[in-house]
Amino acid sequence: MKHIILTSLFFTLITFTGLAQDYELNYDESKVPDYTLPSILETQEGEQVTTVRDWRNTRRPEIMGLYEELVYGQIPSHFDAIEFDLINENPSAIEGTATLKEVDITITRNGNSVTIRMNLFIPNAVEGAAPAFLLINHRPAENIDPTREVQTDFWPVERVIPKGYAMASFHVGDVADDDKETWHHDIVDELYPEQLNQPDGMKALGGWGWGAMRLMDYFERDSDINEDQVVLIGHSRGGKSALWTAANDERFAIVVSNESGCGGAALYKREFSETIKLLNDVRPHWFCDNLEQYNDREADLPVDQHMLIASIAPRPVYVGSAEEDLGADPKGEFLALKHGSEVYEKIYHLSVNVPEDMPAVNQPIIESYTGYHIRSGEHDLDLYDWDQYIKFADYHFGRN
Repeated sequence: MKHIILTSLFFTLITFTGLAQDYELNYDESKVPDYTLPSILETQEGEQVTTVRDWRNTRRPEIMGLYEELVYGQIPSHFDAIEFDLINENPSAIEGTATLKEVDITITRNGNSVTIRMNLFIPNAVEGAAPAFLLINHRPAENIDPTREVQTDFWPVERVIPKGYAMASFHVGDVADDDKETWHHDIVDELYPEQLNQPDGMKALGGWGWGAMRLMDYFERDSDINEDQVVLIGHSRGGKSALWTAANDERFAIVVSNESGCGGAALYKREFSETIKLLNDVRPHWFCDNLEQYNDREADLPVDQHMLIASIAPRPVYVGSAEEDLGADPKGEFLALKHGSEVYEKIYHLSVNVPEDMPAVNQPIIESYTGYHIRSGEHDLDLYDWDQYIKFADYHFGRN
């Protein structure tokens, strides 16, 4: 069975990228190289970090600066104007249980504009402002169909609304196409053309995060949404973006990374499955150009993903993996979460219940500031995943 799974994953990757045959992908734990993770709690000057003040004022800015310069690139924050237009409202959506709002968010800079369409369902049964899940959707737009003629487990509105959460999403193509040829045709070309030729300029993952931030701008103005209880969630490449976005924008109360793999929650230095070179060659529009200098040089990269997770502290973060999704390196995802939990425990003195070893399949860690599960099944965002993320949000928002 293991051979069948690995073969399936390999041919899926060939089909997906068209280039995987040029790489020797490692799915063998015995071939993971010896590696040393960069210390989270030691500054670049060699000083130990022991207090929240030192973490916030010194070490965390160092880490965030390295990620911006070497991995994800910038996320510009300046623009001239932002407008919100309610295009459609249905107070009796989903058999009367929810209110649908379709909102166009138009951002203008230097005379040029970009519009993001947000689909938002708000539970009618909630008194006052509702907490919300915001999904970065990189899949076809029908996955977030506002008419609900198409319903998928990827964005299961009908399952989440009865739990008392609003469901919001946008399609990444509104801000940056997931395409190595056209990714810059939206916000970069129109709003931030100066980013295009900078070695640390914004690429698609940062662009998607920029888009999620604009939806958060809207939440702050809608009295139906509790802007202090917004959960940012992304799957796969969307999970990569979600982690980077939440590290940059502390308005997001919780972040969920679902099977985000290399460049997301998994450790680079394990060199398991996807590598920096593979990502840069196949998806050059995801990460900034500076990351190319670390092709085949994971050991020299001065950050690893446990540091990105740590940078989200003290806000809760949840990492989801799948047993058959070796392409996303479930063990590497767990280890990044485990090592990233050091800041939660030692600096913020928060409760973390991450065990020494990976938990058993379908045994989620919920009552912890850093949550985790590995479920049975393949690479996807499914109902089991959503059920755990709802429980995690309930726990931290005091809704149990």
